[in-house]
Amino acid sequence: MPPEPSILVALVCIALVAGVGITTVGPGGVFVTAALFALTPASPATVAGTASATFVATGLLGSYTYRRSGELSGDRGRALATVLSVTGVLGAVVGATLNTRLPRAVFGGLLAAFLAGVGLVLVIRERRGLAAVVEVDAGTTRGRTVVGAVGFVIGVAGGLLGVGGPVLTVPALVLLGTPMLLAVAAAQVQSVFLSGFATATYLTHGAVSPRLAVVVGVPQLVGVVLGWHVAHRVPAPRLRSALGGVLVLVGVVLVA
Repeated sequence: MPPEPSILVALVCIALVAGVGITTVGPGGVFVTAALFALTPASPATVAGTASATFVATGLLGSYTYRRSGELSGDRGRALATVLSVTGVLGAVVGATLNTRLPRAVFGGLLAAFLAGVGLVLVIRERRGLAAVVEVDAGTTRGRTVVGAVGFVIGVAGGLLGVGGPVLTVPALVLLGTPMLLAVAAAQVQSVFLSGFATATYLTHGAVSPRLAVVVGVPQLVGVVLGWHVAHRVPAPRLRSALGGVLVLVGVVLVA
């Protein structure tokens, strides 16, 4: 049975905001996952599978926009994107497979804790002005190893919860000394492969809803273009702080 009109409107509005978040600061797709879980009766696998399917499209469009603005044209951007994508794929398949065994209540608790945790990290980091934990160059063997390990962990989390790669990739890369816009750009490419393989895994379990994917996917694409423009015009610290606070709020609401 299709969702009620009011639910559809809410899903569209949330998806639009999510799209903006994806290409401004990375954490944006989580809003779609949370909305599908909270506003529809879909199973955890269908929530994660449907959300992952839309992130393939947003990742493609986001990659195009950031290539157009130059962030993905240099060697550093290509190296980051490649390593993150390759290792993230394996992690995404592992995470998606684990998801199919999760009860709805457990999935909801993990999703809420994840959202709140990411939000707190974003808020604390901005308020304290935390610098990079370590400077990592993806052009070196050591750098590729570190980025690869990060990509795998992100892949598992993204596949398990259906939150897409940017929500974790961007904060992680920034802490590794990557400039904000470059981190967001690399995360778009990773999202295509990570979400693509996660979606393929969910499809084998019949856990992707084409109708819901269209409802939240189209407004997300509009938001992706808007977000790319915003990212190049508005100070990122303000956006990250606001987004972190909202993520914490959403996590609390899901727990309640």
